[in-house]
Amino acid sequence: MPPSPPRAGHPRAEYDARMHRVLAHVDAHLDGPLDLTTLAEVANFSPFHFHRMFAAWMGETLGDHLRRRRLEVAAMRLAAQPRVRVLEVALSVGFGSGEAFARAFQARFGSSPTAWRRQQAAQRRADRHPDQAHRKLDQAGSADSYHHRGFTNPLTEPALNPPLNVHLVNRPATTVAYLRRVGPYGPAIPEFWQQTYVPWAVRHGLMEVARYGISHDDPGITAPDQCRYDACAEVPPDFVPSGGALKATLPAGRYAVLPFFGTSEEVGQAWAALLRDWLPESGLQLDARPSFEHYPRGARYDPTTGAFECEICVPVMPL
Repeated sequence: MPPSPPRAGHPRAEYDARMHRVLAHVDAHLDGPLDLTTLAEVANFSPFHFHRMFAAWMGETLGDHLRRRRLEVAAMRLAAQPRVRVLEVALSVGFGSGEAFARAFQARFGSSPTAWRRQQAAQRRADRHPDQAHRKLDQAGSADSYHHRGFTNPLTEPALNPPLNVHLVNRPATTVAYLRRVGPYGPAIPEFWQQTYVPWAVRHGLMEVARYGISHDDPGITAPDQCRYDACAEVPPDFVPSGGALKATLPAGRYAVLPFFGTSEEVGQAWAALLRDWLPESGLQLDARPSFEHYPRGARYDPTTGAFECEICVPVMPL
């Protein structure tokens, strides 16, 4: 896995920043060709050396990483977008044919894409009617891919009863400075905010700015030790990151936004209802931009109950 962030002024900071650009470029362009030369240019490294450096930094070859990310994103879309044809999912992550995709998917997950989708749908039905079937823990995923507190899988969490107050928003591009953690989600993520992010934000005068939490991977699909999480602070475009932080831009565009105020136990259900219940009925689908939780300036927090305020934001495009 990628190493821990370097200290402020460490010469590895520029190296890490370049490699993070490559990972972001890969996730944003899975539907197109991702050749060695192009990615070396993104990193501003020589193609001759880039492949070896990437393997040393990531612990997997570039080819293995591309194949893994294409299949992981495809698995998530198969479950979250039941009306999208399997071939469309395959093409959306860069496979040239349904046959090639089916072979690769079978090798990675042990079942065909269609069988995977049926299993996920059956699991959702079982969770809606727990008296009719018992949930199998080995099918459920070990943690929440979209929220780090509830530690539940949003595609199998029971639905919320009240109607969702989802609205569509055109968000501007937002510059953020972020600290990344790579490893299992769960209790380690709140600890990361408190023990790593808060001291960093205090040192840089960023305690009062809007914050964002981004879980890039689904631990029910991605190996837990490869899951990526970013704790982000909104910063000016000319902000110079230091202290192990890197800088990125949350892309502009259309987002489905669900306002939330509640406890960490309840927010996983909100994510689940948005992705499983609202999205398939909306005529929209997820695109390649990251989903995130937005904690606006002055967001409410009740220390007595632990309830907090945020906006759950998922990027959408026409189905």
